[in-house]
Formats: sequence, C-alpha cells, structure tokens
Amino acid sequence: MRQTVDILGINIDTLNKTKALETILAFVGDSSTKIVFTPNSEMIMIAHTDDELKTTLNSSDLLIADGIGIVWASKILGYSIPERVTGYDTMSELFKIGNKGSFSFYLLGSSQEVIERTVHNLKTMYTELNILGYHNGYFDSIEEINIIEEINKLKPDILFVALGAPKQEKWIYRNKTNINAKVCMGVGGCFDVIAGKVKRAPIFFQKFGLEWLYRLFEQPTRFKRMLKLPQFGLYVIMKKIGLID
Repeated sequence: MRQTVDILGINIDTLNKTKALETILAFVGDSSTKIVFTPNSEMIMIAHTDDELKTTLNSSDLLIADGIGIVWASKILGYSIPERVTGYDTMSELFKIGNKGSFSFYLLGSSQEVIERTVHNLKTMYTELNILGYHNGYFDSIEEINIIEEINKLKPDILFVALGAPKQEKWIYRNKTNINAKVCMGVGGCFDVIAGKVKRAPIFFQKFGLEWLYRLFEQPTRFKRMLKLPQFGLYVIMKKIGLID
C-alpha cells in the first residue's frame, strides 16, 4: 500500500532510493500510464499558491522528495521520509537498467542542440539503450499534437519530459490520458547535465543536500527563486507550531 506524508499540502511518498526505483519498474509492467514527479522545496512553495500545480502533484502515482529540505521538513513535522531521492539519480538508474534491453525511452524537452547532444551522450554511455525517439521542448499546439502522435506510435515504456518545473508537470498531467507510455516522468534540467551544458554539483554538495547552493554560486540569477527556500522553512515551522494548517 502506498504511504505518503503531507508536506504543506503535498503528499510525498516515504520511499528510499531503492524502493522508488522498484516502484517505477513495477509501473513499467502495468497496463496504465503512471505519472512520476520529483518536487523540491521550491516547487512545493509554488504549489502553495498554485492550485493547478497542487492538484497535479497530488494526482501523481509517485511523488519522490528531490530536495533535502523536504526530508528535513518531514522530520520537523514528525514524519519520516528516509532520504532524498533525486530525479537525476533515478533517471540515471533507469538508463542503466534499460541498457540491458529491458525497456524503451522517449525524450522530450530542452533545446534542439541539448536534446541531440543528450541522445548522443546516452548512446555513447549505454550502447544498448533503446531510445525510440526524441523532440525538443519548443513546440506550439499543432506540433504538440504531432509529438503525441509520434509517442503513441512508438509506444515507449518511459517518457522523460524536461520542460522545466512546473510546466512539465502540468503538461504531463494534462496529457496523461492521451499518451501511450507506461511511465511519464518530469526531469527538469537533467538533459542539460547529460549534454554537458550544465555541471552537476560536486559530490560534497550532493552528499549534504547543498546542490541548491552550488547552483546559486554558478548561476547568481537564481537568487530570486532561491528566496522560496527560507520561505519554505518558515512555513514548515509555522505548521509545526499550529499557526497554519
């Protein structure tokens, strides 16, 4: 049975990395399309004032904590999310398993240059990887119809969508019933990392949940977005002492 905890109105699954991966692999064997999202503290704060995003996240089949702040919040609120489960690491594990010929992929998102480099690098790393198709993330409503038709024709097991949050989550939720894929997962800027356009934080920052700080060093323009992190912490404390529901 699925076990979740309420983090400021968002129902996060209480799974570690191994269980999260096992759950997604089980989804691949199911007959219906499953949605996987990986929210961080920033996304939860956006959902606090965006009802559409809140509904979207809570309608997913798996919601894993891609943010040390969420793990911290669960402990403050008396729950227990065992560890941070990043979208990038989860996606990487799925590629490793998929390299054995277990299942197929379709990649959607990022610029044309990035998506092409992503596919090239993936096929270099995983020579047996079955990438059925890909498309950049810049499309209008007419192109969207054609993209969905292509996905449905190819029938990938896993569709990775990198349109940026919260656009990708809303896109997946809106099109869930139209897409013939076993798993649809939002992966944010992961393609940029695989393509080599953006460096992932060093192990030290990853280990201590400080990737957000590394990204701020690398991209100072993210400062305004980062203001949601202390806001998240404040809201968690307010909920803990009963000032908010």
